[in-house]
Amino acid sequence: MRSLLPLSVLLLAALPASVQARDYGQRGAVFPVIERDLLEQIHSRLTAMEKSGETARLNQELKRRTIARVNRPDPVDGLIRAIESRSWPFDPTITLAADIRGAKGELIHAAGTRVNPLDSVKLRADLLFLDGDDPSQIQWALRQTANAKLILVRGAPLELMKARQRRFYFDQGGKLTEKFGIRAVPARVRQKGRVLEVSEIALPPRKAQP
Repeated sequence: MRSLLPLSVLLLAALPASVQARDYGQRGAVFPVIERDLLEQIHSRLTAMEKSGETARLNQELKRRTIARVNRPDPVDGLIRAIESRSWPFDPTITLAADIRGAKGELIHAAGTRVNPLDSVKLRADLLFLDGDDPSQIQWALRQTANAKLILVRGAPLELMKARQRRFYFDQGGKLTEKFGIRAVPARVRQKGRVLEVSEIALPPRKAQP
């Protein structure tokens, strides 16, 4: 039985050589590429900015904004001053998604195991969340245990550290308050056995300014 050639091959073979390849010449006008190279444009723009002093001005503005952000980070959105006290337990237990092994490859915890970090690492100090622009909350926090971690949700931590001679932290992006479900401050997180106790504390109303 004879093998069949593809139809396209048969058609090409049937065409005369003059038909298979032909130079049709130039059709229409041909113009040179006159667009500037993108990198060249960028380089020219940067050079012009440097000569005009715009680069230096932008650098100073970036420096100013960075210093301002460090001195006063963006406040945590959605938090209010506590108007009533409430407490609830927070269980930090997690379920492992993968095996945990030691330095020599020995299995410590298998995937799927439920692990409570408080069984091996204790919370050594209370966590106090407060509004650094509220003097009554600052006074409340400073009256708590001396080793408590003072965590701002609003305010200027560096300024407070200098004025109060205490270390202040900041809940950047509200990661901790969101994790613990805190909606009002001041608030406290402390260990109670194998769980954490989260409390929002209502302070006496602020006195009206005369």
